[in-house]
Amino acid sequence: MPHPLDSAAVRLWCSLALEALGREREDIDAINVYPVADGDTGTNLYLTAESAREAVEALAGAGVGVGETVRAMAHGALLGARGNSGTILAQLLRGMAGVLAAAEGAECSGELLARGLAEAASEARRAVAHPVEGTILTVASAAARACEDVGGADAATVARRAYEGARVALEATPGQLGALERAGVVDAGGRGLVAVLGALVEALSGAAPARPVRAARPVPVVEECAAGGPAFEVIYLLEAEDAAVDRLRERLDGLGDSLVVVGGDGLWNVHVHVDDAGAAVEAGVEAGRPYRIRITHFEGAAPMVERVQRAVVAVLPGEGLAALCEAAGATTVLVKAGESPASGELAEAIRRAHAHEVVLLPNAVELRHTAAAAAEQVRGEGVRVALIPTRSAVQGIAALAVHEPERRFDEDVVAMTAAAGATRYGELALAERQSFTSAGVCQAGDALGLIDGDVAVIGQDVAGTAREVVDRMLSGGGELVTLVVADDAPEGLADGLQAYVRGTRLAVDTVVYAGGPQAPLLLIGVE
Repeated sequence: MPHPLDSAAVRLWCSLALEALGREREDIDAINVYPVADGDTGTNLYLTAESAREAVEALAGAGVGVGETVRAMAHGALLGARGNSGTILAQLLRGMAGVLAAAEGAECSGELLARGLAEAASEARRAVAHPVEGTILTVASAAARACEDVGGADAATVARRAYEGARVALEATPGQLGALERAGVVDAGGRGLVAVLGALVEALSGAAPARPVRAARPVPVVEECAAGGPAFEVIYLLEAEDAAVDRLRERLDGLGDSLVVVGGDGLWNVHVHVDDAGAAVEAGVEAGRPYRIRITHFEGAAPMVERVQRAVVAVLPGEGLAALCEAAGATTVLVKAGESPASGELAEAIRRAHAHEVVLLPNAVELRHTAAAAAEQVRGEGVRVALIPTRSAVQGIAALAVHEPERRFDEDVVAMTAAAGATRYGELALAERQSFTSAGVCQAGDALGLIDGDVAVIGQDVAGTAREVVDRMLSGGGELVTLVVADDAPEGLADGLQAYVRGTRLAVDTVVYAGGPQAPLLLIGVE
């Protein structure tokens, strides 16, 4: 039975669209060859839809009507728009919102939805400096044309007609654009729009339409548009007056290509491909106040690198730990004693993972802000990054142990976070000088036992101090003790601790890892 196009339906549409783009994202990324073969159209559309959904969910329970809800959807998409196709999707939603807002306080009819789709297609074309056929614009126009004569059809029927019109147009895109024909694929942005329209059909009718036939992956050839085009993609939000934005369009059109400027009412999202990224940003400064500036470098053939869906990046203090985590599939950053990686080094490690989704494990309290800065930097390039604030390598090991790439991203992050949080961490170190600690005054050469980052035990003997630390950590319970031992630790330290735990805690297991030459003297984890 058809459902009315009300605020509840818009909210459901947002959720279903995000789910659909999540399912399709990898396939859409794989067929992305135009305007630049950078393999991120699916990711950009997903992130744009995610921002739209968050804006709509923020209104849940507020009792607003369909007009306010769809305006929130469009505004959220505008704020979070990524890439060429994501920016165009934001303008499509904005055009639709302008029409559907007229139904505030009433149910949207099929005729109103048809007008909304027509305005969406027109708005999107006006936002693009040089519209090209065979793209998401063509698919949007076809969806609108399929609904021109709706008669007395309800909204669900109109949505289904729009979906079918878009699907047929998508299949024809290779014949309209040479880059698509040579690669043997349909337009990536158009395929994403079909997924979004399919979600609208499901929200209004209760039944998902048949999905389009999966297009073949692109041939391993870098298109001339990728090899000979501008070097940078520049995106930013801009607060500016309409007249200033008109001048900005002219300025940016002379600097590069793939220019899309969407928005209105003083807030705009600007997207352009240029060789001089600085000049593109300066043009925004002249027009108004640019912020959330994201600059991505197109690196020749790099866009054709096959991406995995998910990866883990771990910062580790020893070669042994790095080898252990690499064997488990993680990308690692090795930290030398007394040194800390910069945010740029962590960001590069995230890029090196070549994944759509990345879990970042800093494994040190002092790296939390550095890791957050790196995560934010790469998020601006279309990668979904989750930072788990692990404070020790043993917490990172615990998180990695429960990592399952097949799970939904959010579920995997929650499970890894829970595993890390359930792991108490300790460390043994030697005092370098006399100093005051939370456990009293220590002398140079004393063994220091730290628990959760604070000095808890000061002793003369490394093995004895280690036993006391383990005892204190197990006093609150535990089933597994993890020991990471450096190459320069006293001989027999790990064997002695294992024997001690077996002799005093029959129900507790122990596992030992070699930390390598650069690792802390001893790391202890209790789960």
